[in-house]
Parts: sequence; structure tokens; C-alpha cells
Amino acid sequence: MFKIKKEIQERVKNEAKYILKTELTIREIAKKYHVSKSTVHKDLQSRLKDIDIDLFLLVDNILKKHIYLRHIRGGESTRQKYLKLKKSLT
Repeated sequence: MFKIKKEIQERVKNEAKYILKTELTIREIAKKYHVSKSTVHKDLQSRLKDIDIDLFLLVDNILKKHIYLRHIRGGESTRQKYLKLKKSLT
């Protein structure tokens, strides 16, 4: 196991606490912390496990919920896109 830098540990903990508080998606967390989606995913899926296992388990439940709801969110986004397109054509 590698030693994680202090500032990275702080970012990971902050991201974890923020997702617990808001239940935002990885994409939204990445925008908030000005890092890539890949970084947030790595932070919350692997680094957090090494830093705080209890926090990891709580965050993991939220991420699993997001995966479960992904098809619904995608379908709704597509519906909104075509409704907007239809309005612009009329």
C-alpha cells in the first residue's frame, strides 16, 4: 500500500463528506472540486477505502444508488432533449 499525500487525503475526505451531504453525482463533484471525473472516481472508489473504510462504505452505497438510477436519469435527459427540440421547431 502506498502512502497518500496529506493534501490528497484531505481532498478525498472532503469529496466523501460532500457526496454524503448532497448525494450529487461524480460529474457534479468533479466540477465542484475542479478535478476530473476519473480523479473523483479513483478518490471515492480506491483511495477512500485506504483512508477511512467506514466513510467508504457510506459513499459506496450512494454510488451504487446512482448506478441503479442511471438508466432513469439518462432516459429523462433524452426526453427533455427531444421536448426542447420539438419546441424549437414549432
